[in-house]
Amino acid sequence: MAEKPLPLEREIGRLISVAGPMSVADYMRLCLTHPQYGYYMTRDPLGVQGDFITAPEISQMFGELIGLWMAAVWRQLGGPGNIHIIELGPGRGTLMLDALRAAKVVEGFSAAIGVHLVEISPALQQLQKQRLAALQVPIDWYDALSEVPGGPCIIIANEFIDALPIHQAVKRPGGWHERIIEIAANGDLVFGLEYDPLPQFEATVPRGLRDGPDASIFEWRSDSIALEIGRRVREDGAALILDYGHAKSAVGDTLQAVVGHAYGDPLRTPGQVDITAHVDFEALAHLGEIIGARVHGPILQRDFLLHLGIDKRAAALKARATPEQAQEIDLALSRLTTTGPRGMGELFKALAIADAKLGDLPGFGAP
Repeated sequence: MAEKPLPLEREIGRLISVAGPMSVADYMRLCLTHPQYGYYMTRDPLGVQGDFITAPEISQMFGELIGLWMAAVWRQLGGPGNIHIIELGPGRGTLMLDALRAAKVVEGFSAAIGVHLVEISPALQQLQKQRLAALQVPIDWYDALSEVPGGPCIIIANEFIDALPIHQAVKRPGGWHERIIEIAANGDLVFGLEYDPLPQFEATVPRGLRDGPDASIFEWRSDSIALEIGRRVREDGAALILDYGHAKSAVGDTLQAVVGHAYGDPLRTPGQVDITAHVDFEALAHLGEIIGARVHGPILQRDFLLHLGIDKRAAALKARATPEQAQEIDLALSRLTTTGPRGMGELFKALAIADAKLGDLPGFGAP
């Protein structure tokens, strides 16, 4: 190797030398959540000075609309006097800060909620505690959704699923072989394939994708988080998932690394770059239905936000803004809703999984 390997790179190399090649999922998990060297465990990756920016950091409008969505769903649930507001991967706490500020206009909502944040990053958890201290609502932190107490709940997952580890399988004439990470002769980490095909794997691939050409790549995640979400909301609850990905299951390699707001190589500098993959919304919806919840969407983020009135909120903000602020509002609205290469409106989708008795949810019907 031309450069001295990073600590996590050495650790991954050691693990492979001892136990053999590792799955893409195990590699991704180590890169993001290794206790000492994992990407999310050691830094605040968000914002202009970080590696990427999320919708709540682009504009207060995003979080405000999510807050009003939560309050509307609370009313549909009958306005329970005690409801868990759960956010998965709350980042800097910006979404929750804007959401609960906006939702104060709904009588009774603020008094009914307890906030539960699922966050594994010590650095981000500390930042959330600082920023959310002024909310004057009870807030608790957890390492996993399974640790959050049961009861009526509203779950928000904005750009959370994309960071969950994926497995990859590659189609070959003899079947589907799991894609792995191994060590090349020069010491570099490289992709490889398990020698033996995955037994009975084709039966788990969506029917329309089984006849794809050789070298097709199929990605999947563990069902555990989607099933846990569905279990919690199928009675007295709703979950809103916003993320980037495809509405229909598809083949293709979507594993990507981002550093400094640019794409990088996921096998280089492990622990120093964000590694994610597109969300398969059809698979999420299927799991929600299996567990007995009602699924809404997926729809484009553009349509979801417009249905909630983001254009009207932008106009209201601009009416009190300076020319410079008005321009920033326009730019943020465009970033969140346009469908071009720099916009989030089409690549990002919205999906809700909820108690069937709630009927139609805000944002998923006509404006």
